[in-house]
Formats: sequence, C-alpha cells, structure tokens
Amino acid sequence: MKPNDLPHPTTAWTLARRAERMNPSVIREILKVTEKPGIISFAGGLPSPKTFPVSAFGEACAKVLREDGQAALQYAASEGYAPLREAVAAQLPWAVDPAQVLITTGSQQGLDLVAKVLVDTGSRVLVETPTYLGALQAFTPMEPTIEAVASDAEGIDVDDLERLCGQGADRARFLYVLPNFQNPTGRSMSEARRAALVERAAALGLPIVEDNPYGDLWFDTPPPLPLTARNPQGGIYLGSFSKVLAPGLRLGFIVAPPSVFPKLLQAKQAADLHSPGFNQRMVAEVIKDGFLDRHVPTIRALYKSQCAAMLGSLTEHMSGLDVQWNSPDGGMFLWVRLPAGMSAIDLLPHAVDKGVAFVPGAAFYASEPDARTLRLSFVTASVEQIRIGIAALAQAIREQHKG
Repeated sequence: MKPNDLPHPTTAWTLARRAERMNPSVIREILKVTEKPGIISFAGGLPSPKTFPVSAFGEACAKVLREDGQAALQYAASEGYAPLREAVAAQLPWAVDPAQVLITTGSQQGLDLVAKVLVDTGSRVLVETPTYLGALQAFTPMEPTIEAVASDAEGIDVDDLERLCGQGADRARFLYVLPNFQNPTGRSMSEARRAALVERAAALGLPIVEDNPYGDLWFDTPPPLPLTARNPQGGIYLGSFSKVLAPGLRLGFIVAPPSVFPKLLQAKQAADLHSPGFNQRMVAEVIKDGFLDRHVPTIRALYKSQCAAMLGSLTEHMSGLDVQWNSPDGGMFLWVRLPAGMSAIDLLPHAVDKGVAFVPGAAFYASEPDARTLRLSFVTASVEQIRIGIAALAQAIREQHKG
C-alpha cells in the first residue's frame, strides 16, 4: 500500500493550554501591509540596514573560516563562545564575571528563558505601562498574571509598584522594565527614578529584569547607570547585538546572578543547545580592537538626524490637530497620542490608503489599553520619506477626526 492510499480519518490534535494563549504578533501582521508598493512604513522596529557593517563581517567571515573553520561549524558550549562572553562582561559598566554571561539567540530568547525559569501558572509579573509587546508574547505562554504598573515620562511609579508587589506567596516574581529609550514609547528613566526604583525593589525583595537593547543609541548624552549595576544580585540584565551590529545574526546575552544562572543555562540547553557558534565567532572578531566605539557613533548620528526630521515634520503638519508626542533622547521610536475620541486602530487603514503605516499603541498594554496611542519608528525611512509620510498621516488624522 502506498502512503497516499492509507485511510485518512480526522486526526484530533490536542493543543496545550499554553498554545491557546499564543497570539500572532500585531506588528508582524502590520508589516505585511507595508509590503504594498509605495507604503512609507513607520511601523517596524527594524534597525536601518544602512548601519550594518557588511564589509567588516565579510572580513571576519573569511578569517573565522580560514583560521577556525572546523570549530566554528561544530556544536559548541551552551554558555557561549568564551571570548565573546569576556567581551560582553568587559563592556558593561559594573564588575561582571564572564561566567555570569549567557549568550542567547537574540534577546527575545532571553525573555523566553526568563519566563520558563521564573514563571509558574498564575504567577504575578509586573510590567511598565505600556511595555514591549515581545515580552508580553514571551511571558504569556507560561500562563502568568501580568499586571501593569502605572508609569509616566520618567518611568515606573514606585509607589504603585509597592502597591502591586504583594507579599509572601502572592509577591510578584519580577518587574520587567526597559529603562533606556523604551519600546514602544522611546522614553528613558531618569536618574532619580532609577535610584528610587532600585531602592524600593530591594526593600520589597522584588527582582528586576532589565532589558536594554537600545541603551547604546543615545543622541547626545549616555543614559544613567543601569538598574542591575546598582544591585547586581537583584537583577537580570538582557542585551543585544541586533541594534548595534545586525539583527539577522540573532545574538543577544543575559547577565544573571549565580543563584539564577544555572537554571537559565539548563533552559537554554533544552531550547537550542547553543546559539550559532559561527555567528558568535564572527561577532567576537568584528568587535575586538574597539570596533563598536567607532561604529556605534555613526548609528547615533543617523538616528538623531532622522528623529529630528520626524519631530520637525510633526510640528509642521500636526498644528491645530490636538495631537501629542514626545521627544526621545535616543533609540528608534517616539510615541503619539491622537485627539480625544479617536482610535489608532481605526485610523490605520485610512493612513495606509494615504501611503503611510504605523503601529497602534493598544497592543503594548498589559491591561486597559489607550486606544489613542500609536508608535512611530524613525530609523528606516529617509528624511524625505519622513516628511511625506508625516504629512500623509496628518491628513488621515484630519479627515478621520472630522468624520
């Protein structure tokens, strides 16, 4: 009997309960819309490909294959390539033992590992308002209760944090926070708020998971000291090479205290054995001899000019529309709030009809979404595209608001 001749009864696949909680990425779905010809997209959180050091990687690729090709193509240690772990530890602004560094397949995997190790069904996890959508997606399959802490332009409201933290068995497992040029809002946590947050979290016995993929992308002044640097035993720190080198490499890292590191490593082993050793060797080769100190300033300069163009265009075209926006000091995003009564989700198809796309802000809220908010990315569009796109967006707002 041939395989195709076998009877085909209906197969009853039973999905795990956690699978029911998985949802498609709103951003990825929106990006499909932006593939239409002529659409100017402010939707994606994608670094500008102009910043990718292609020639440096070409040279590193040839050297790695020539000098260490067999090892680079073989299975490797789950912790990561030792010289890369040492380089990560050396670049951080507090004393870090390379043994505390775990190389991950992008910082998104870091979030997944943290959730697997720290979250039980029903565990309480605290996040900012709003917060990174990818973190919500990583945490949700572990079936936690995710609660949003009130936040303002300076970051977490520490009094609301204490109110929500809980005690004993009910205490939240951790607070997840992006202090630098946050995705989605672009805001940064002030020095005073960082100090207050770390002090209050330590007093409450609440661990902090600090995600910092954008911290090197400051425009004029570096951000204050990381939260984890202020209390290393009370924090897990996540970083990435995606925004300073290239996202296609899928390399990030976790810095964790000894009390947590072994379980994160075991979760990593179960997930994918190790991140690609070839990519790790290439990155280690590229960043040696101070490459990032020369390369990252070029990214900052580009993003600063594009952010300035978007802010200027917003000022020019949104006049009289009662639209609000912030002015980030770095990163890739800014945050917009529409006039009262409007919905960014309802606005999106009208904007696309006029040739411009964005991400509605509602998806970034763990609870009680603000329908008036939206995220704009300024890093992949040219200055001319920014001017055209913001003008089109303003026209869409004007027409929709009247309607």
